[in-house]
Amino acid sequence: MVAMREAEELLLIEEADAWFEYLEATRTQSESRYHEIEPWAWSRLKQRLRAIKARRERLRPAAA
Repeated sequence: MVAMREAEELLLIEEADAWFEYLEATRTQSESRYHEIEPWAWSRLKQRLRAIKARRERLRPAAA
């Protein structure tokens, strides 16, 4: 059970890291550069969140 909790915590940390990566990529850009960067950053964020969700779902059946 401790291993499951640690794995869940690691996924939460990775999720937060994905959001911070998105913010770091977009927040300091000029308006024109933001419009170039934001679609890439959003796509990268969604990709990382999907991967985290998939790993989280694989953990759940193991807990049951």
